[in-house]
Amino acid sequence: MKLLAILSVITLAFSGEPNWEWYTSETGLFTVLTPGKLSEKVEVSETPVGSLSYHIFTFQPDYENADNFLYMISYCDYPEGTVHSDSTDLLKDFFDATVETSVSSVRGELFYAADIKMGDYPGKIWRVNYGNDKAAIKTKAYVVGNRYYAIQTVTFRHKSLNAAIDKFMNSFKILKNE
Repeated sequence: MKLLAILSVITLAFSGEPNWEWYTSETGLFTVLTPGKLSEKVEVSETPVGSLSYHIFTFQPDYENADNFLYMISYCDYPEGTVHSDSTDLLKDFFDATVETSVSSVRGELFYAADIKMGDYPGKIWRVNYGNDKAAIKTKAYVVGNRYYAIQTVTFRHKSLNAAIDKFMNSFKILKNE
């Protein structure tokens, strides 16, 4: 019986299954459950509201039969007076433009979009099918104060309902309120 237990552990270790662990970003003020170690980079973009620094955290599985081929969290801080979680009228236009941009950036088709909330923070969830309807990007986005967060997965469309997507996205939590 002991040998069977040891063989089970060894089999799991080499089967390529993800090892889910908590990742916490002190500067990003979030925590999330991920199937592997996130790597971080910062990209700066010039926009009509000024220079914005996008903090991007990604994990790309390298094991066979992965449910998703990208897990990503990004955030950026908007200048005071531009985007804020209290500006409900402005946020509708902001989220609509964000969804539209995500669809056009991959020349995809919007499959669905809906308003959501995380506590008091407004958000949006949407899915874009792209690549001749072979791939899908699912996004949950929130505005917390003047910070915009996006939690995303990219997968094959036929795998777009896998449990790993929900596990990753539903585990995302803000560490501190504004």
